[in-house]
Amino acid sequence: MGGETRNKPSGSSYPKLATGPVGQQIHSIYKDRLGQFTSGGQYESQYLLGAMYEGRVSGPDHVKLSVYSPPDLSRPTFEEATCHDFKPTNVGESFGPSWSTHWFRVILKVPSSLRDKKQLELHWDANNEGLVWTEDGQPLQGLTGGGERIEWVLPEAIRDGKEHTIYIEMACNKMFGNAPGGDTIQPPQPDTYYQLHTADIVAVNQEARALFVDFWIIGDAAREFPDDSWESHEALQVDNAIIDAFIAGHGSQESILKGREIARKYIGNRVDSSKVYDTDNQAIVYAVGHCHIDTCWLWPWAETKRKVARSWANQCDLMDRYPEHRFTCSQAQQYKWLELLYPTLYDRVKAKVKKGTFQPIGGSWVEHDTNMPSGESLVRQFLYGQRFFEGHFGERCTTFWLPDTFGYSSQLPQLCRLAGMSRFFTQKLSWNNINNFPHTTFNWVSLDGSQVLCHMAPAETYTAEAHFGDVKRSVTQHKSLDQDNTSLLIFGKGDGGGGPTFQQIEKLRRCRGISDNVGLLPRVKMGDSVDDFFARLEKKATEGTKYITWYGELYFELHRGTYTTQAKMKRNNRKSEIMLHDIEYLATLATLKESSYKYPKKDIDDMWENVLLCQFHDCLPGSSIEMCYDDSDELYAEVFKTGQKIQKAALKTLGLSMDTVGKGRLTALNTLPWHRAEIMKLPGDARSGESKFAIVEADLGLAKIHGLSTSTEFTASVKKTKEGAFLLENKHFRVTVDAGCITSLVDLKANREIVAKGGKASQLVIFDDKPLYWQAWDVEVYHLESREVLPQGTTKIAEQGPHKVSVVTETKISERSWARTTISLSASLGSQPSSVEIESEVEWRENMKFLKVEFPVDITNTEASYETQYGIIRRPTHYNTSWDMAKFEVCCHKWADLSEYGYGVSILNDSKYGFATCGNMMRLSLLRAPKAPDAHADMGRHHIRYAILPHAGPLDSRTVRAAYDFNHPMKFYGETTPDSSYSLFTAISLHGASSLILDAVKRGEDDEDVSRGDLPKRRGRSIILRIYESMGGTSRGTIRLNQSVVNVKKVCRTNILEDDEAELDIRGDEVEIELRPFEVATYRLQL
Repeated sequence: MGGETRNKPSGSSYPKLATGPVGQQIHSIYKDRLGQFTSGGQYESQYLLGAMYEGRVSGPDHVKLSVYSPPDLSRPTFEEATCHDFKPTNVGESFGPSWSTHWFRVILKVPSSLRDKKQLELHWDANNEGLVWTEDGQPLQGLTGGGERIEWVLPEAIRDGKEHTIYIEMACNKMFGNAPGGDTIQPPQPDTYYQLHTADIVAVNQEARALFVDFWIIGDAAREFPDDSWESHEALQVDNAIIDAFIAGHGSQESILKGREIARKYIGNRVDSSKVYDTDNQAIVYAVGHCHIDTCWLWPWAETKRKVARSWANQCDLMDRYPEHRFTCSQAQQYKWLELLYPTLYDRVKAKVKKGTFQPIGGSWVEHDTNMPSGESLVRQFLYGQRFFEGHFGERCTTFWLPDTFGYSSQLPQLCRLAGMSRFFTQKLSWNNINNFPHTTFNWVSLDGSQVLCHMAPAETYTAEAHFGDVKRSVTQHKSLDQDNTSLLIFGKGDGGGGPTFQQIEKLRRCRGISDNVGLLPRVKMGDSVDDFFARLEKKATEGTKYITWYGELYFELHRGTYTTQAKMKRNNRKSEIMLHDIEYLATLATLKESSYKYPKKDIDDMWENVLLCQFHDCLPGSSIEMCYDDSDELYAEVFKTGQKIQKAALKTLGLSMDTVGKGRLTALNTLPWHRAEIMKLPGDARSGESKFAIVEADLGLAKIHGLSTSTEFTASVKKTKEGAFLLENKHFRVTVDAGCITSLVDLKANREIVAKGGKASQLVIFDDKPLYWQAWDVEVYHLESREVLPQGTTKIAEQGPHKVSVVTETKISERSWARTTISLSASLGSQPSSVEIESEVEWRENMKFLKVEFPVDITNTEASYETQYGIIRRPTHYNTSWDMAKFEVCCHKWADLSEYGYGVSILNDSKYGFATCGNMMRLSLLRAPKAPDAHADMGRHHIRYAILPHAGPLDSRTVRAAYDFNHPMKFYGETTPDSSYSLFTAISLHGASSLILDAVKRGEDDEDVSRGDLPKRRGRSIILRIYESMGGTSRGTIRLNQSVVNVKKVCRTNILEDDEAELDIRGDEVEIELRPFEVATYRLQL
């Protein structure tokens, strides 16, 4: 019993005996091995780089070179250059110096041995930038140099064995200028020469080039996927198998094809075309090509114009080769330059725009700074930008694009919405050096409550190389995954231009292949636009997604020194904005008075475009090389020259003359929309024997002038109380000046001391200023520890009264630098605010120092208030948290204020933007002395005005108006036709809440007598008013019309692009308005 057993043959084919030992791979070694396969060095000829090219020829038989070198660093056009004689040259010769241009005539002849090769390229490399032109003057493609973007694909027509001529325009600068060594921000060397070391016709092994990218991306997967993931292990095995196949096949073409076959196991079989994206799998990373071109930075504007042509020609070429490629680019100014200087390339771009592959974005004139331009300047950035895009491409932008600016003003969301944009893209806050900004996709809310949908690329760059890691970080660094998991990946060479490369597009194809074939890597997609991306986000919001909100400014915790660097630049900006305000107002009135007067629209446009250009985010902030400021000085000189011409013509029409000598009755002009009364020094020819001063009193318009005698009640006095000490007094204040500083400032009416006990106001202090790296950009918190009080020199009385008194103090800063500070007090005028005015003349020759002026005040508050565009921003005066401490230096406009219940102190300025309030210490930043990238930044003579404005009660419109007054001084004119224009100035006025500011008066952009034909004309004439609420409360007012002077038929509320939105009732001669807190409102008065 029991069962019988029978032996059954085993069904397994697994070997019974081990054939030998097999070891565990040492992954670190096998990963390191990967680098050998695609790198130069000792194994280059043995591995893939040695098989990259199937043939190469050079020399005069195939690449015959001659050159024309223009004199004096000139940049001639194609037509100008090619009409000159060219002299023979060859590879190995050097060309320079820095910033020079050299035009090469290149005669190509393809040998029979290469004619049948699949892809032929001209490889040209002199380590500098260049542009390839056809023989008849068509720009084709930019060249970067230094081994990057050195290839130009030869057209089929050149393969015929005959001679063909092209031109190459060489620019003697690298992508990032001409800085010495490897430190790009150092001042450029003037004598750099570049050797032309490559000028070859090359037959490219396209399969080897494709395998290079295959291997690269699979290697990234091995390195960057988690070590404990099978996807990482598999990638390592695949890449090592490719190497083994290459070795086994002795580097033959068959071994390369075998390597590609192995690679497809990991990346899939669709990566050689755009069809890789044609799957139903949902992508969450949307890749869009971009080319950030700094309009000036480490190169001058003239070079930027060529960078635009080089970069955008590249993209047009890539769009022809890669149907999925979408390229977005901002800055209307750059499009205008292209249209003027490269019309055929502009037409090519325009055709791509129409096709939808080249995508204008941003809606602004340049990618501007947003900290320092005035509110009206921000409006004009959008007005001029959107009008250009609409006029040239038929559409306005819906996304504000500002990836590289140094902080974002709190009113930008409101202005974006008023300019037709509901979306905002940036990434710069990823550079914060103290706190990590907590959001990726969020609603950014303005002071008035307006919002835009903001996305900050989680790859934390606008110049991504389209690496595997960039795609991966687009999710791993995404901070808003609770609301949405999608992101933009903005890729392409940038800052110095260039844009996406073919290698980057090829890498993204393979990243998509890995996502679909293996998984784990976020799925990337090309072919969509930035607007497509935002449209999906907005759709989610309509379906219920609630995005996180961020209220107020997006403060950038870096580059705080840009509020102060290049003081002349900032002064010119402020003065030009004020001049344009006055010009537009006067020219508008002139069109009302005389039908023969032509509103100077072209001149005003030219002025605005120059001012807006200078507000570019490396120009106005002071972070460019010296050449850029030579250029901007010339532009501002032209702005002021044109402005003087326009002003003179408008005043003449209004019966006024800028010359007060022998030009009729003396008058003065107030261009601000409220009553003003000031004591002013009369021009020399108008002074009576008894006094140099007069009371000048005016509403908006012409003033009444009341001469002052020495016996008048409006007086101020000064007396010496002891050696080096003086007492200045008027009916409002008693000011004690000791050793050049204000040691006491008593408000006589409030019976209150303003200066903190033991403190010294108007005291000059100097700091050591050596940031971690970015000299012109940064001031670091540790600079505060180096505070040094400057010793005051002698003080003496400069003006004895009776209507104005002043004392002047000489201060030695160093052996080469000094300051002369004048503290003045004018007689007070009744209820008019009174202030202590200070003027500093500074000879500045320092090295890495920071000059500030201090005001310790007897005020306590945990917040200080600062003027920003169209509003007020409040910031901490303490360092409770790292977010508070990060704001140790902030931006303000015309004033900063520290107030407590019942009393406060405002500090006014006429051209400064840097400020700090720590506890009760208020500091106005005056001058810096960085040495890179401009070695001479701020060196020279400076004139700076600032004032102390104490006020009983809270911060209110008194400070706002006083700061406007301080920056818009009334001026004397000769009245050539007395009384002829008084009523004109009453044509339009604003009444009601004192917080309402009439900030701009101008003509309508498209009025039929003003339009320049950019957009369709509007019938009739109109006047545009810009009004904003300045204090943060709902405010009502009335626009009052003098219909006997200006016949207003209709009043409409508009956006800042001057699209009519709602008609308002005219009741008699008045139009009632109501603005919410910090709202900006624009009105059209149709005549």
